[in-house]
Amino acid sequence: MDYSPAAASVATLPSRPFLRRYLRVSQDGSAALRTCILGILQPRLDPKNFLEGPLSWNPATRLRQMLARPGIVVAPGICDGISARCALEAGFECLYQSGAATTASRLGQPDLAIATLNDFVQSAQMVSSLDPTCPVIADADTGFGGPAMVARTVTQYARAGVAGLHIEDQVQTKRCGHLLGKQVVSREEFLTRIRAAVIARDSIPGGSDFVIIGRTDSAQVLGMDEAIIRLKLAADAGADVCFIEGVKSKELLEKTVNALAPKPVLVNVISGGLTPSFTTKEAEEMGAKIIIFSLVSCVAAVHGIRAAMHSLKKTGTDFSTAQGMDPKAFFEVMGLHEVVSLDARAGGSAFKQV
Repeated sequence: MDYSPAAASVATLPSRPFLRRYLRVSQDGSAALRTCILGILQPRLDPKNFLEGPLSWNPATRLRQMLARPGIVVAPGICDGISARCALEAGFECLYQSGAATTASRLGQPDLAIATLNDFVQSAQMVSSLDPTCPVIADADTGFGGPAMVARTVTQYARAGVAGLHIEDQVQTKRCGHLLGKQVVSREEFLTRIRAAVIARDSIPGGSDFVIIGRTDSAQVLGMDEAIIRLKLAADAGADVCFIEGVKSKELLEKTVNALAPKPVLVNVISGGLTPSFTTKEAEEMGAKIIIFSLVSCVAAVHGIRAAMHSLKKTGTDFSTAQGMDPKAFFEVMGLHEVVSLDARAGGSAFKQV
């Protein structure tokens, strides 16, 4: 099939009703929209192309391979370099940079649209550098503005080494998806964000495998039926994965997965949040392809650090909370051996003894 804009017509898309609808709009004069619609049909990004062969060193390509192959992708939420190191040490093969965790760790603030694009990108670049082959999925909130800003967000995340991001349909003054009182934008504004993200990804020189995830928070505001419609539209606008936030039951998650098949579905589990505490096995059995645990590291950090501070205040020593971990053991978790080895291989002698 000819995928050039000149060859496009509604007739060429008989099985894609949502695409047909938007292609009619594009034929009325929106060249950018027309290009975006055709871009999502690129044969290069067909999941079938990622079924075989060794896992790629490129994190975005590797994430696509993981999505195309059997098994659920488990991505623990990390909040900083320490939590990322601990996740890698535990053997996780994909990481999730939570917006809430990033806002908390960098700014000491709640997830109420306080962190900026720069905050998110700087954190993502650091986390992605720890193991450049490990895919990092990063929260991008609303994209931080209109279509141009969404596009800039995608470009900066991709340059930072992130494998994929999710864009949501909350208003700019957004909040954590598991808080009450959420507001969402119109369907069309949400789709504008998704289209801008796809256009930006497809404009990266050399052809990027960067993964675009469409997220809706509308289930708690407008109901599950509207949420599913929005995710269908996002998928047809080019989203590679669909993310339904705050799904409240096993039955509703299964309904979402079935309605969106074969598009992969992401579920976010936060202990005490709107979504039940599904295990990875349970989520996989329900058909979810990605499960993230957004606050697993920062909630654990609060408990651990709080206990250590109270103990220090009470006892006047950190001996018991250190649990025998000396400075060298701590730095070993942070990659001490790799740095010392690199220095020695390069001919350095500064760290012969540490």
